[in-house]
Amino acid sequence: MIISATSFAQQSSAKEAWLEKWENSKDYLVAIAEVMPEEHFGFKPTERQMSFKEQLIHIKGNMDWLSSSYFSEEDFKREKTVIPETKAAVIALLSEAFDAAKAKVESASEEDLKRTIDFFDGPKSKLQMLNLLQDHVSHHRGQLIVYLNLNSVEPPKYVGW
Repeated sequence: MIISATSFAQQSSAKEAWLEKWENSKDYLVAIAEVMPEEHFGFKPTERQMSFKEQLIHIKGNMDWLSSSYFSEEDFKREKTVIPETKAAVIALLSEAFDAAKAKVESASEEDLKRTIDFFDGPKSKLQMLNLLQDHVSHHRGQLIVYLNLNSVEPPKYVGW
């Protein structure tokens, strides 16, 4: 079996594997947002659920919170995000949040990822926080795929690693 230097390098550390997955996660979520017609950005399947647009802004807010609180020295203050009017503005905010989280994680050392931090449900490693960042995106992205299907919009092809 031959393993190229590139594929080995991509899997050489947990952080590098996460960064590759994060970029693909961004591309996939942005593609999902792009295929939903702007007139359906306010769609929500039931009254108790978030709209398509609110889901995207919620994902952005979670990325901002976790990446700032656990991968930077910023003093994160949770503020209600003003929900943009246009599809393009929502997608721009989402893309910026992905890029900002990526930059913060890139600056963390492999050793730092092993550190234990206090979290609201008990001590966690920073590596676990990386998993939470991705898991939260995946959770809400799955809901958004249902929203697309309920509006007869074909979801983009899945993007994994």
